[in-house]
Amino acid sequence: MNVKIKFLGAAKTVTGSKYLLEFDNNYKILIDCGLFQGLKQYRLRNWDPLPIDASEIDAILLTHAHIDHSGYLPRIVKEGFNGPIYCTAATATLLEILLKDAAKLQEEEANFARKKGYSKHQHPQPLFTTGDALGALGMLNSSDYGSTQTLDNGARFSFHNAGHILGSAILQLDVQGKDQQKKLVFSGDIGRYDHPLLYDPEVIEHADILLVESTYGDKVNENNGMEQIFAQHINRGLERGGCITIPSFAVGRTQLLLYFFRELMEKGQIPKVPVYIDSPMAISTTALYKQFSSYHKLSPAELNGVSIFDYEMFHYYKSQEASIDLNNLKKNAIIISASGMCTGGRVLHHMFHRLKRKNDTLLFVGYQAEGTRGRRVLNGEPTIRIFGIDVEIKCHVDYMHGLSAHGDKNELLRWLGGFKEAPKMTFITHGEAPSSNAMAESIRSSLKWNNVIVPEYLESFELFRSI
Repeated sequence: MNVKIKFLGAAKTVTGSKYLLEFDNNYKILIDCGLFQGLKQYRLRNWDPLPIDASEIDAILLTHAHIDHSGYLPRIVKEGFNGPIYCTAATATLLEILLKDAAKLQEEEANFARKKGYSKHQHPQPLFTTGDALGALGMLNSSDYGSTQTLDNGARFSFHNAGHILGSAILQLDVQGKDQQKKLVFSGDIGRYDHPLLYDPEVIEHADILLVESTYGDKVNENNGMEQIFAQHINRGLERGGCITIPSFAVGRTQLLLYFFRELMEKGQIPKVPVYIDSPMAISTTALYKQFSSYHKLSPAELNGVSIFDYEMFHYYKSQEASIDLNNLKKNAIIISASGMCTGGRVLHHMFHRLKRKNDTLLFVGYQAEGTRGRRVLNGEPTIRIFGIDVEIKCHVDYMHGLSAHGDKNELLRWLGGFKEAPKMTFITHGEAPSSNAMAESIRSSLKWNNVIVPEYLESFELFRSI
């Protein structure tokens, strides 16, 4: 049996994760199915036809629910995919929330662009619709960590905890040839060690072929005293006499922030000010921690009755009308809203109104991909375009390192150190070029692995021949 891989995304960029495995028996598997985000040259790829007919793909395996790993699912269904989609049970439930929300945003943005006339297209269309999202959700097949399933071509796969978000997984795929078996491992996104809410990434000891992410492959994040550092950022923002707006990923990051806010307010390390969670998706996601209690560290006592997420200073806003009312807040309030990289969602409305307020603070708490609004704000651009209007940035812009759900260089090396021997081929993915190249060099120098490759977009490799 011959097996090839083609990189349809996440090659020298952090988004658009898609890896196509092609078997010589004409069986094709897509690992992850993410949207490109960030730079326009990447976002335009979402609109390009796939390099393969979607109807020829037999199955899709997902590592986790983040949109850069799952958000292309409705589009690929629209293009003709009609096979099973495999993921963990928590990922399947999260996708019910994320894909519907993503489709709604696509439809709203197309309608808004049509209404305001700022699109170059006379009749702007969404990348996919709610109907497409529902079609994808109907194809989901879920399983728990550690259970083994078999695909139609005989390959077996299992999911293992990646410690990144609720339900995130390292994917292990075992391919049985005529004479031998080979093991492929896809890291997905590797999480942090000693996370307050999630368990450490699971150790994997063997892989013939390994794909590992490199989002922070060239950085070492602060990992000690994070509560105190977070408190300093919050106190500094409130002392300026305005409000703090935090763009935050609805899945994972928002729940970690709420954990910190409750801890710090109860300890008296930050003032008890109202925290407004203005993200319907984040609200729905937070409720899932009760449903999937085995996926995280929180005890039943912390979730049942009045849970840590039901703290008296937390206010959950679902309606658009309530969200608009937050514009009237002048000081001593914190607003958490998605999306985390300011690519869409309600946070854009808050930025539209608050970037011009000198006493306000925009606090970033996560990775900002190249080309996103978040990255441009962090780079110090004086204005940012929102809803077709250039908005002047007069507020304070702050960035806290270390709260990312991605492992940094040292944590990635720690996870890689669990392998008992070097894989025959190691591919460095899901990172901007400097980060991926730095990660490759660290692996060569620290682990003494030789065959380490940073692939190009659409590049193909033969993994096995005649196994």
